[in-house]
Amino acid sequence: MADRSFLSWPFFEPHHAELANGIDAWARENVAGLIDHHDVDGSCRRLVAALADAGWLDLVVPASHGGWYPKLDVRSLCLAREILGYHAGLADFSFAMQGLGTGSISLFGTDAQKDRWLPPVREGRSIAAFALSEPDAGSDVAAMTTTATPDGNDHLRIDGEKTWISNGGIAGHYVVFVRTGEAPGARGLSAFVVDADTPGLEIAERIEVIAPHPLARLRFNGCRIPVSNRLGQPGEGFKVAMATLDVFRATVGAAALGFARRGLDEALDRVAKRRMFGAPLADLQMSQAALADMATEVDAAALLVYRAAWAKDSGAARVTREASMAKLYATEAAQRVVDRAVQLHGGLGVTTGVKVEELYREVRALRIYEGASEVQKIVIARQVLDARTGGMA
Repeated sequence: MADRSFLSWPFFEPHHAELANGIDAWARENVAGLIDHHDVDGSCRRLVAALADAGWLDLVVPASHGGWYPKLDVRSLCLAREILGYHAGLADFSFAMQGLGTGSISLFGTDAQKDRWLPPVREGRSIAAFALSEPDAGSDVAAMTTTATPDGNDHLRIDGEKTWISNGGIAGHYVVFVRTGEAPGARGLSAFVVDADTPGLEIAERIEVIAPHPLARLRFNGCRIPVSNRLGQPGEGFKVAMATLDVFRATVGAAALGFARRGLDEALDRVAKRRMFGAPLADLQMSQAALADMATEVDAAALLVYRAAWAKDSGAARVTREASMAKLYATEAAQRVVDRAVQLHGGLGVTTGVKVEELYREVRALRIYEGASEVQKIVIARQVLDARTGGMA
């Protein structure tokens, strides 16, 4: 990373700077050689294995199972995502999904569940996935229709579909959220771990997107699993999902921040080298205004992201408001920063193979997944309204 001055902010401890410097040095040396855009699945497998070999996947599990910290350290997760995102979107993706796909197990799993599913992920021997969205139930989790019904005394049968599932098709396990009917709406959901080779679980189709990564629609057709695969208690699926996203939502903002920092750096290099009207493009006031806006948005996004991460690490039970603000602002700001970087590159900026063109495709999805920007605004508004009501009561 070109600018590490933010590591002196009071959100961080000395070991965070060491972590950031270590990941950055490793990424500069290794990431590019692991990625083949004509083989996305293979690229992700290689990245996961390399991240594990380097010890970076120790960040996604608790110390009880080989991790660095007693519980997940959100600042470290954010730093890793920001730095990996700066270097390559697939590197960020591969790291992030190992965390998201095991986060519910780390937070709610029994010792036996953690023993079974965490070590293979940390060691890069298995790839993890998080299966929440459905064709008609994305941000509205209460609209979920995939069901789990009793099948004997100690098994359940899952039927339904999940879609937009990252690592779909290459994952070794999926954390799946289903309707079990203990109560109406979101109170009648439960979470289960489903191994990829379970009969009745099918990859219905692979989904192609503008920034390629493993993505699929899953079909569950009488998929029989043990009740012992449940995470938490019956009817706690919504709680499990929201607690997991409470940890990882701010990290989406961190990935966007990594894209934005790279966009700013690419723009700075371009305006310093490109001459127009007999002088560097950097001498033009309109270029300087664009750079000023970009730099300000990067710092504002960083402040929101690392405030949310610091609050969670400092013991806050929930950081719904802070994480939603971080995710909303950082992803929207990154889109603007990268767009300006493309503009400053002129025609070169929309040329395949140029970094800012890649960033333009990579950054777009971040404004949608793990809660679209419009949904984050609803969440934030409800939080501030609830705070006002509580304060007046």
